[in-house]
Amino acid sequence: MPERAPGSPSSLRLHTTMARNLGTAIVSGEFQPGDNLGGEVERSETLGVSRTAYREAIRILIAKGLVESRPKAGTHVTPRKRWNVLDPDVLDWMFSGQPDEQFIHDIFELRGVIEPAAAAFAAERHTAAHLEIMDRALVGMREHGLQSPEGQEADQDFHTAILNAAGNEALASLSSSVGAAVRWTTRFKLKHAAAPRDPIDEHVELRDAIASRDPERAIAATRELLSLALQDMALVLV
Repeated sequence: MPERAPGSPSSLRLHTTMARNLGTAIVSGEFQPGDNLGGEVERSETLGVSRTAYREAIRILIAKGLVESRPKAGTHVTPRKRWNVLDPDVLDWMFSGQPDEQFIHDIFELRGVIEPAAAAFAAERHTAAHLEIMDRALVGMREHGLQSPEGQEADQDFHTAILNAAGNEALASLSSSVGAAVRWTTRFKLKHAAAPRDPIDEHVELRDAIASRDPERAIAATRELLSLALQDMALVLV
């Protein structure tokens, strides 16, 4: 098979698609930790793709901790504890199927550690610009609803604005992971629930708590929002 030029649009599309397909197969359990995916030549021929595309796909999976590749030993799936489970792509792949129920609880537990603290800092440190972003996000959530991609993006923008308003670079660096967790848990819930509860009131209360510069109220509002969201997920997982 002719090699596509590295970095060409067709090569980029192909290797990202391959990475998604292989990544989804790994996180879904189709491939188990320790399984050998085979050597580069063998596997690329089996899949009917160029070695360049396969090599680039594997590099993506290595960067996310899902596989390791050694000369003459082939490519092996790594133990789950080595996976970067907060990587936005890995979260995408996990929630494209039926994620492990314990993992969902772990995600909400992590959010319960991060987001109340961020909201308290945001109440003390936010600027008018941060509130404007939150207000625009609330408008988007109202206009589009969480059933739509636009409404889900607005929801993600709301939570990202709070992390940024905390004025802490380390917390802000978590925005892509927290945002992905918000997005994929919401999409999973909506995929399995015909008439989900509208969470706009809890978001408004959180925004108002931050605007009032009341850290304790912001913490309580965040915990209430997360508690109700987890209850919604529990109904879906029954």
